[in-house]
Amino acid sequence: MPQFQKSKGKLIMTAALELSSNQVTHFYSEKKNTEEMIKLMDILKIKYSHLDRIFLSWDAASWHISKKLLEKIELENSKPLLSRGPIVELAPLPAGAQFLNVIEAVFSGMSRAIIHNSNYSTKEEAIAAIDRYFLERNEYFQKHPKKAGNKIWGKEPSSVSFSESNNCKDPRYR
Repeated sequence: MPQFQKSKGKLIMTAALELSSNQVTHFYSEKKNTEEMIKLMDILKIKYSHLDRIFLSWDAASWHISKKLLEKIELENSKPLLSRGPIVELAPLPAGAQFLNVIEAVFSGMSRAIIHNSNYSTKEEAIAAIDRYFLERNEYFQKHPKKAGNKIWGKEPSSVSFSESNNCKDPRYR
């Protein structure tokens, strides 16, 4: 296989990783923009409608912090309880700290397994391989439960139970 190949298409995948069950929710997008983040939020609100709240944690990309997205979250959270689903809260990562985003490791694993050294004849073949990878990954973690991001669990400087009054700032940095 030649080192440099002609491109057969471009894929943009929008995805979320549920940390406690290690499940990936994904879909393909035409662009990286606010509308796709709103679509992802809507999908997650339906998928996790049985929960009181969901947390979206991501880097400082413009489409993650846009005024339109923040207004949509505020609108969704202001709806009456029966029609709104879970409350959506943002837990943004610091600027320049993409390495803290656990889903990046999942993308890296998918890339090594599916994309590197591949020679799919069409974009649809690549999509089918990616979909199968995430399906099998999700099934594996349903059968063998393990939280995502093993380096982040159990190292919290404060209790991991939710409390409205809980101040999670590390006292060493006040």
